[in-house]
Amino acid sequence: MDETKVRMTSLVSGNVQGVGFRDWVRRHAQAAGLVGSATNLDDGRVEVVAEGPRTDCEQLAAKLRGPDCPGSINDVSTEWVDARDDLDGFYLG
Repeated sequence: MDETKVRMTSLVSGNVQGVGFRDWVRRHAQAAGLVGSATNLDDGRVEVVAEGPRTDCEQLAAKLRGPDCPGSINDVSTEWVDARDDLDGFYLG
């Protein structure tokens, strides 16, 4: 397991607003002990920011592409950077 702390930012497109997607992301992120946010964007996408151990972030990123998330996903683009340690909790925006 890679315990190096990272920050992932995923932009999720498809039918992801108004279907419980952000709350679903928050539940999975909090269960993994991750901090960050899930925010609706004006263009219909959701931005997911999560920070924590790389393995846990990778598992969350995989769930964003999985069949169990609410709505329907067209695309997920994810960027990885070093953790900044400036987040506390997991928020919906």
